[in-house]
Amino acid sequence: MNTAQSNMNMQNQQNIMQQPPGIISTKDSLYLTDMMSWNLLAAKKAHFFAQQCQDQELKTEAEKCGQMHQRHYQQLLNHLGHHANSQQPLNGMQ
Repeated sequence: MNTAQSNMNMQNQQNIMQQPPGIISTKDSLYLTDMMSWNLLAAKKAHFFAQQCQDQELKTEAEKCGQMHQRHYQQLLNHLGHHANSQQPLNGMQ
């Protein structure tokens, strides 16, 4: 590894967040919305494909794929719900 790569790796390690930020930016919120949409659509498509499939092995794999995307969607939803519940009003305002 050359010196430039070594320096870049050290910089990247220094910039790693230990905890998520206390607020979600508009850009982050839009990206999370996109991720949720992608996962929900993928779950629906995999489920539809599995219903149309006659090969049991393919049907099983399509269902697994759909369940994975559904879990990812649910994890994002749970994380956002937890984040929203943990927010404190600013300056005691509601």
